[in-house]
Amino acid sequence: MASRMLNASTLHLLRSLCLLLAASATVAARRHSPPASRPGHSMYLAPSCRAHTASLADFGGVGDGTTSNTAAFRSAVDHLSQYSGKSGGGGMLYVPAGKWLTGPFNLTSHFTLFLHSDAVILGSQNITEWPIIDPLPSYGRGRDKIGGRYASLIGGSNLTDVVITGSNGTIDGQGAIWWSKFHKNQLKYTRGYLIELMHSDTIFISNITLLNSPAWNIHPVYSSNIVVQGITILAPTHSPNTDGINPDSCSQVRIEDCYIVSGDDCVAIKSGWDEYGIAYGMPSQHIVIRRLTCVSPTSAVIALGSEMSGGIQDVRAEDITAINSESGVRIKTAVGRGAYVRDVFVRGMSLNTMKWMFRMTGNYKDHPDGKYDPNAIPVVENISYQDVVATGVNIAARLEGIQGAPFKGICIANVTAALAKSRKYPWTCTDVEGVSANVSPAPCEPLRGTHNGACPFPTDTLPIDKVTVQQCAYDVPGNTGGSN
Repeated sequence: MASRMLNASTLHLLRSLCLLLAASATVAARRHSPPASRPGHSMYLAPSCRAHTASLADFGGVGDGTTSNTAAFRSAVDHLSQYSGKSGGGGMLYVPAGKWLTGPFNLTSHFTLFLHSDAVILGSQNITEWPIIDPLPSYGRGRDKIGGRYASLIGGSNLTDVVITGSNGTIDGQGAIWWSKFHKNQLKYTRGYLIELMHSDTIFISNITLLNSPAWNIHPVYSSNIVVQGITILAPTHSPNTDGINPDSCSQVRIEDCYIVSGDDCVAIKSGWDEYGIAYGMPSQHIVIRRLTCVSPTSAVIALGSEMSGGIQDVRAEDITAINSESGVRIKTAVGRGAYVRDVFVRGMSLNTMKWMFRMTGNYKDHPDGKYDPNAIPVVENISYQDVVATGVNIAARLEGIQGAPFKGICIANVTAALAKSRKYPWTCTDVEGVSANVSPAPCEPLRGTHNGACPFPTDTLPIDKVTVQQCAYDVPGNTGGSN
C-alpha cells in the first residue's frame, strides 16, 4: 500500500469508518458544521469573517488536474493581501470545485483559504516547482537531510489571523513520488509538508481532508493560538514520516474532533533538536487534544518528542480512540536533547489492537550531528495516565528512562489492558518511578507506589479553549462576478 496513494473510493470508505469509530467526534462535527445557506450565498464558521472574496478562477486558475495553478494561487493571495491590514477587512480565496494542481504558495494575514466540497488542491509532482528554503533554526538542518528543505505546499510566516477551511474539500499532496525518492535516497533536501505556518498568531484549520502528504501534514512552528478542528488526514500506513499534526515550539494549541490514518505519529509535539533546540529555547506548552481517532500501526497516537530540546509542558489529552496503532502515548528523548517533558495529563483512552499502551524511550538514537552536549540530560516528570481501556495489546507498557536521571512522577490509575496473549512480564520498566492504582495487569515494581486512586488532571480553562467561532456569510464567486 505504501506505493499507492489513497484513491476516491478508499477515501469514502475511510470517511465512513471515521463515523463508525468516532461517534463523539461526529457529534462535535455536527456542532461545528456550517449553518444553512440561501441561494447564491454560503456560510461557514470561523473566528473571523472577511470583507472581500475572490475566486481562484478569477486569476486564471484551471481546475482540470493537469494545468499548473501555482501562478494563479500566488497572484490571488497577492491581490487579497491588500486587505491584510487591520482596517482592510481581510480577504478570502475561494477554491471552486475542480482539481487544482499547484506548487507551493504562501498565505497572508487576515486571510481565509476556503475549499468547496468538490475542490481538490493537488501538490505538483514536478519537484522543480518546490523552492528550497532554509532549515528551521531550532533544528539546524533538514529533518531528512543535512542542509535546506523543500517548501511546504501551503505556507506562510509572520502572519496574524489565518483560516484554512471549507466544506470538507481536499488537499492532496500526491506524495507517492516523494516517498519513492526518499526510500531510494534520491532527494537532496528534506521533504516539504502540506501545511506549515511559522512565527504566526491565531491559526484556525477546520473541515478539510488532507491526503498523501510528502511528509508531515500540519506543522505550526514558533506560533501561538492555534485551533485544528474537524480534520481528516489519510495516508498509507507505511508511508514514511506522514505525521498528522505536529505543533512545534507552539503555545496555546487546541486539537479536537480529528480522524487520522498515518504512516507515523498521529499527533507529535516537538520543540527543536539537540543543541539547536536548546539554543532557540522555545517550548511547546498549553496544548489540548480531545476526541482524536487514530490509526497508526507503526507509530504513536500521541508522541512527545523526540525533538523536544526547547521543552514540552502542560499537555492535556482526553477522549482518545485508537485502532491498530503501535502505542497510545509515547515519550521520546535522549541524552543530548536537554530540556524537559513535564506535566502531561491523559485520561479517557479507548485502545484496540496495540503493541503497547504506553511507551517511554530515553535512548532515542537520532541526532542532527555529533555536536550535541552529552551533559544535556532531559528531565521527564509528572506524567499521568488514567481511565484507559485497551484490548488486543501485545505488551502493556515499555518504559525506559535514563540511567542516573530516571523519569519521575509517573501516575497511572484505572487502566485495564487485555493482552492478546498471556505474558510473564506484561510491563517492562527501567529507570522510572511512580505510583499506580487499579491497574491490570499489575504494573512493574517501580510504579507500585500507592495513591488515592486518581491521577491529576488540570481543572483550569486555557485561553485557547475560550476561542469561539461565528457564522460568516459570503457570496459564492461566480454568482457575484468574483472579487468584491
